[in-house]
Amino acid sequence: MIDRRTIPPRASESTWTAADGHLIRRIDWAGAAAERGSILFLPGRGDFYEKYLETLEEWQAAGWRVTASDWRGQAGSGRLGKDPVTGHVADFALWIDDLALLWERWVAQTPGPHVLAAHSMGGHLVLRALIDRRVSPDAVVLSAPMTGMAGPALPLPLLHAAARLMCAVGDPTRPAWKWSEKPGELPAYRSTLLTHDPARYADEQWWREARPELVMGPASWRWVERAFASWRRIETPGTLEAVDVPVLIISTASDKLVSHPANLRAAARLPKGELLALGKEAHHELLREVDAVRGPIMARIAEFLDRTVPAQ
Repeated sequence: MIDRRTIPPRASESTWTAADGHLIRRIDWAGAAAERGSILFLPGRGDFYEKYLETLEEWQAAGWRVTASDWRGQAGSGRLGKDPVTGHVADFALWIDDLALLWERWVAQTPGPHVLAAHSMGGHLVLRALIDRRVSPDAVVLSAPMTGMAGPALPLPLLHAAARLMCAVGDPTRPAWKWSEKPGELPAYRSTLLTHDPARYADEQWWREARPELVMGPASWRWVERAFASWRRIETPGTLEAVDVPVLIISTASDKLVSHPANLRAAARLPKGELLALGKEAHHELLREVDAVRGPIMARIAEFLDRTVPAQ
């Protein structure tokens, strides 16, 4: 059994320094004796790596050297807005630059093959880094990637224009939506968007109370505007088609946060794309679902990696 509320003794928490001196948290597992290769995992918006300790520990036990990192401005890596809970960024390019630098350093320090894995917004940023040729993994695993956002069935340029207008008529660092009366407090309905597993969902609240610096609420309007701009970049013909790396996309039709149709399109456009499509049995946080759903997902990831980056 893996204790999801304890940093494993084999893991080490530290920080790495971005190009401008910003300190960003990371966690590393040394790997098993017969190392399988290395996996770098990136979480989603408002996320933190503590939520994925179970998955990271399982990969480590399977022989992988594992690293996970915050995105700057999230979790324990500071904030970029004007308050401690709004998720703000001036441009997604900042995060892509950070990822490119971390990737360069991490690859130089870890054994191959090198795998990038990410969830939600993390998956979006990994795809952007692949499109822009900022990273060169041997394989990629994406859990519910934010290739697009769930929401009104309106043309993407119109959605982007509306977000630009909201940034122009008010402070772009202000929250784009409201969760509750108390900033950063989790709304009651949120669990129904993320997972069918109440115990795993409760783990997140436990970590938020144990480490208050992890607490984050809604995104800023600038984040929303930049997300639409970045989505348009991914949708540009020829972008994903030029990514010559095996990519496994895991997506669920019941996702209310990211666009399942956009994920289906992305998997079909990638030359070496593969898709695991789920339905009502799975919500957004696929790696934190009930065992009956999560087990087959983890097995499919293992099969994908064994086939695309076999043990050397």
